[in-house]
Amino acid sequence: MLLEGELVRLRALEPEDADKIHGWVHDPEVGRWMVNDYPRSHAQIRKHCEERPVNKYELVVLGIATKADGKLIGIVDLRDAVPEVGNAELDIYIGDAEHRNGGGYGTEALRLMCRYGFNAMRLHMITLWVVAENERARHVYRKVGFSEDGRHREAFVGLDGERHDMILMSMLKGELTW
Repeated sequence: MLLEGELVRLRALEPEDADKIHGWVHDPEVGRWMVNDYPRSHAQIRKHCEERPVNKYELVVLGIATKADGKLIGIVDLRDAVPEVGNAELDIYIGDAEHRNGGGYGTEALRLMCRYGFNAMRLHMITLWVVAENERARHVYRKVGFSEDGRHREAFVGLDGERHDMILMSMLKGELTW
């Protein structure tokens, strides 16, 4: 299945992507609204990229590359997919600073991944969690068809140690807007 739009194409990650990913996971702007684990060295990230399991139903991780020049600008995944109920959880981020603020790259990547989930994986529902204060992301999610389902109070700890509410959003097959 071709995962390509007008601006981006989604592709499998390669070991050489470790250099970019290392920079992104250490960029405070990228990590601001993400659940962060402990710091990892460049060698650890490269090893993770080299030993990454193959994509399968339970976990599909794809790089977001610009269609114009193939430059890797972010990552999107569908994880914890359960075939018996047809649900999966989505994560997405644009790590590349020049493609992060507008331009439609993230929106198109989100739509492509949701379409893949609904069509190829035969999902019925895709869910995601977003920090309540991340209004820019919430706007994009609503624009492509996600609805806000609930709030998990003070469930996210920011880089500054402050607690924030998390919003649960979901989309059912047939609600994706293009």
